[in-house]
Amino acid sequence: MQGSEKASRRGRVSSTMGGMPLNDMPWWRWRANVRSALHMISDPVFQREVWQTGSPGYGDVTDAVYRLVEDTWLDNWSAEKYVGTVFRDAQEAALVDVAVLRVLKILHQVGADAPVAAYLDHPGWPDAVHAARDAHVLLAGADGEDPDTPPRSLEVLAIYTRSA
Repeated sequence: MQGSEKASRRGRVSSTMGGMPLNDMPWWRWRANVRSALHMISDPVFQREVWQTGSPGYGDVTDAVYRLVEDTWLDNWSAEKYVGTVFRDAQEAALVDVAVLRVLKILHQVGADAPVAAYLDHPGWPDAVHAARDAHVLLAGADGEDPDTPPRSLEVLAIYTRSA
């Protein structure tokens, strides 16, 4: 197979898995986890209806923060390091970096085991939500998804990241 044929085969896969398109990102599972976290952090309605009520299946805000930074080490490195593996371009990386920094600042101020209210009532939370929304909208759009659909449960996310 010629190099151009290989490159075209590595291009975006048009099939979907329950609405989530398979994409050409080598570390798409990490991307799925980052997107999930950004989605939850960027959605105040979700936060009120799920996190504040303690509804099962989605984890809490701390779980979302760790999903955002755990595997990718975005708490130590710029998202720019992952352009081409997790993020498509510098614009995605820059927006993710802003969201990560705002969320981590709050995490460090309230503590990792703080209740949901400590995050949501923090004066910096609206800025974190806005930054997460900007990143979420860009990443979801690049993956061919509607950014306004409700976040998926962690069980559904686990199914997506197990399959390929």
